[in-house]
Amino acid sequence: MTSFGEIIGYWLGLCRKPPTVYTMQADFGFAPQAVCEGEPGAGGGGAETIRPGIDAALSGMRTLNRNRQLLWFTILAGIVLVGNTIGQAAFWYLSYNLHMELSWIAWQFFIELATMFCLVFLLAGLVLSLSSKEGRAVSFFKGLAGTKRFVKALSSWSFVLALACMLLVIVLTYIPSRFPTPELLFLYHHGLGQIDSFLFTTLSQYPFNLSRLPPMDIFTEIPGYGGRSVLLWIYPGLRVTLMFSVINLFLLVLTPFVIPLIVLGKATIRDAVAGSFVLLKKTAGVVVTCGIFLGVIVSGMFLAYLLIQAAHGMVTPLATYYRPTDPWIALGLLYDIALASVAMVVATVGGIAAWDLYNNVTCRQLAGTTESAGERP
Repeated sequence: MTSFGEIIGYWLGLCRKPPTVYTMQADFGFAPQAVCEGEPGAGGGGAETIRPGIDAALSGMRTLNRNRQLLWFTILAGIVLVGNTIGQAAFWYLSYNLHMELSWIAWQFFIELATMFCLVFLLAGLVLSLSSKEGRAVSFFKGLAGTKRFVKALSSWSFVLALACMLLVIVLTYIPSRFPTPELLFLYHHGLGQIDSFLFTTLSQYPFNLSRLPPMDIFTEIPGYGGRSVLLWIYPGLRVTLMFSVINLFLLVLTPFVIPLIVLGKATIRDAVAGSFVLLKKTAGVVVTCGIFLGVIVSGMFLAYLLIQAAHGMVTPLATYYRPTDPWIALGLLYDIALASVAMVVATVGGIAAWDLYNNVTCRQLAGTTESAGERP
């Protein structure tokens, strides 16, 4: 039966000769890995970029479909983000509802460090799981247990990512408010300011805002409640979490091969970062294509909210447009859960694709080195 990847290749004219495959035994004790002939797509364009990028994404989907235990990464990563949201909401509640003096930078850095620490170790466990029993069902928790050998390096990388994230947030938000020069204001208005404004506007609308109150009323006191609405600190916490998640995703995409180099190549942080940029330079086009392909899937699911919103506006009387009834609340809740699930599954596929690209590039380099050594007199 013709696969989806072959159909795409046929219509885009991207058919290629299948690579010859050999095997090698890695020195870290895992099962043999594939060694492919030929140079990896270096971002030159055309078939050298589009087909390998799409193949990497589709390969990640097939791997996840065969090895359902890898969905534990999806579940645990989702729990980490839920914890991040609770932490952000707690800061909002304590600061604005209980009027407690809290350091925004210290709180945010603590939450960000804890989040990145968990996500980095989950990604490392995913990489080790994929490298343990290629082609068969793998145990994610077995791979996660293997990360204890790299606690120091992974903890250091978590700290670096958390620090980089906070520096970006401070540069794009805190500094412009303190030193409102035209250049810094430009960075803010075209950086996190745009992201924050978009998230605030979107989350205030149905189907993301499932409250029976109009969007602006989520920031008012509820008579008889004895305090402010719970939405007052849940929604801002979710908005901040999503904003930080965008930055974290950017940092991880910018350094996609650092974790594989640490846990598989046993490299130091400095060598892993340098090696990641070298490998990224060779596969930039493929990584971008893979990211765009996966991003289109999430974007398509996200934009489906416009259809639900339009249907709600046509069916519901204008007087209750911002006050959804129980059936519409249930529909909106189902959509929110589906969107979050798709986003986390796609993130898992992205992690698998990054391991696949790393495996192919390093194996091809090793194959090239072996062939060169064999040609020497």
